Amino acid sequence: MLKDNIYENGIILSQLKVGVVSTVTAQYIKVNLAFSGQVSGKYIWGRRYGKGEVGEFVLVEGQQSICLGRITEIKLPERDRTELSQEFDGSNDLDAIGYIQLLGTISRENLKVQAGVAEYPRLGDRVFSAPVDLIASIPELMGAGDRSKNSVMIELGSVTGGVGGKIKVTPEKLFGRHCAVLGATGGGKSWTITKLLEECARFKGSKLLLLDATSEYRNLDPLYTEHWHIGAPIHKHEASIELQIPPTDFIESDFIAMFDPSGKVQSPKLREAIKSLRLVELEPEIFPNGVVEKVGKEKKDYRRALNKNNNSSLVDNPSQPFDVSNLAKQIVQECCWDNGDSWGNANNDLGHCSSLLTRIQSVINSASLKAVFKADADLKNFSDAFKEFWESDKKIFRICLSDISYEFNAREVLANVIGRSLLKKAREDYFRKKPLITVVDEAHNFLGKRVGSEDNSTRLDSFELIAKEGRKYGLNILLATQRPRDITEGVISQMGTLLVHRLTNERDRDVVEKACGEIDRSAASFLPNLQQGELAVVGVDFPIPMTIQIDPPASPPASDGASFQSSWVEDT
Repeated sequence: MLKDNIYENGIILSQLKVGVVSTVTAQYIKVNLAFSGQVSGKYIWGRRYGKGEVGEFVLVEGQQSICLGRITEIKLPERDRTELSQEFDGSNDLDAIGYIQLLGTISRENLKVQAGVAEYPRLGDRVFSAPVDLIASIPELMGAGDRSKNSVMIELGSVTGGVGGKIKVTPEKLFGRHCAVLGATGGGKSWTITKLLEECARFKGSKLLLLDATSEYRNLDPLYTEHWHIGAPIHKHEASIELQIPPTDFIESDFIAMFDPSGKVQSPKLREAIKSLRLVELEPEIFPNGVVEKVGKEKKDYRRALNKNNNSSLVDNPSQPFDVSNLAKQIVQECCWDNGDSWGNANNDLGHCSSLLTRIQSVINSASLKAVFKADADLKNFSDAFKEFWESDKKIFRICLSDISYEFNAREVLANVIGRSLLKKAREDYFRKKPLITVVDEAHNFLGKRVGSEDNSTRLDSFELIAKEGRKYGLNILLATQRPRDITEGVISQMGTLLVHRLTNERDRDVVEKACGEIDRSAASFLPNLQQGELAVVGVDFPIPMTIQIDPPASPPASDGASFQSSWVEDT
């Protein structure tokens, strides 16, 4: 029997009773509610309790343990519905029925919380509003261990509807199995990301890399943030530094994605030209003009270069660098007849490759890709800048991509190159002792994308690979997207924790349900009605769905739209 007094952790029961169990099923229980007829909830010790409201967490008294549940529906028996007239002003005698979804079990001895029902309630068991402090402690009571041993705790916000009741979780629970912030536009995703960044930055040794797709995180404090940008964004932090990503960071599939050759002629010629330019890079003394001259030339120098050292294998390595500025010239050299020991004159393939040559020149001269092909020699490249950041005291490495357009798939390819560089470092145990959290905003634009024509489509899979294997290397990922349905199921399924803001699209809610078995339709039904800044946290380490009101960040993101009130004036 539950004691009618205060437990050591602040559970107060005698004044929180809401009713008694009247029906027990395997999926839910029904409760005869005692106070649902009252016009409002009650304030007890400075905190509001609904004492029988939809969405409220409740405790069900059991013989051996305590069941934790949530009220999902309240109704009157049809025979009593006529008691609710237009003049109804509250009544304690209203015979309402509450439907409660059972979420977990609380141990009487140590108040530990576990998912599932260890013991079903019996008819007549009492039901109480769950104390705010208990709900706030669920992440810790779910097996986080002794709180005194967890000195690093991230404070997310407060229990929804409660006064106080701050919710704190360990980084291991939040990011250990990757994390995704989901929600429709205006739901508060950017605030949540900013709050998480600020919380992480409180701790010495924390390291995060942020891909800022829209420049809305430019207000992050430079005290702990390094601001970098690619290109020339309109909105940038005054301390932001221009960054370059050299072509040597690219692999063959990246160039194919940008140059988008057609399948029958252009694609083979492009691949052969890249192979030739790799050989030039390996043996510059044999090819002093920067290209392998083939039209009307003998093959002896080419064969000699190919047979030296391990060149025959290296030219087929997709990561082997080459001078992309000579690519158009080399394709011209590839369009010739093969006469055995020599190459003949140019053939008709050159005409078929004319559109490819034009596109290559357009890509190389594109303003969006200036940081790759036309960067200033004085600018730092990504690898060097990141290495300096890693050895510094700064916590956040922010890269602004807002100036990079989607022309030539530039933004997706550049993000994929950065992700691949991080994954390479991870596989070399770069992050084993000091983990890195990679934050990808507007992730639906970057993850699981397949770019290029049907014959030569390229899958941009760097972040998908990070999601699948990065955790064991100390490389974790934090995604933010308003379109969960556009993220591949393989990525979403790897997200151990989901922070879900308001989702109004049914397909998006279906994705969340499939990705996280701990949330069912009754829990997902709350998602369209979440307030701005309110979220549901679910996942492997959070099998009991909770709703949290995120605390406002100290430096709010610059995500406001245009102000029509200030820019429009009535035309008189």
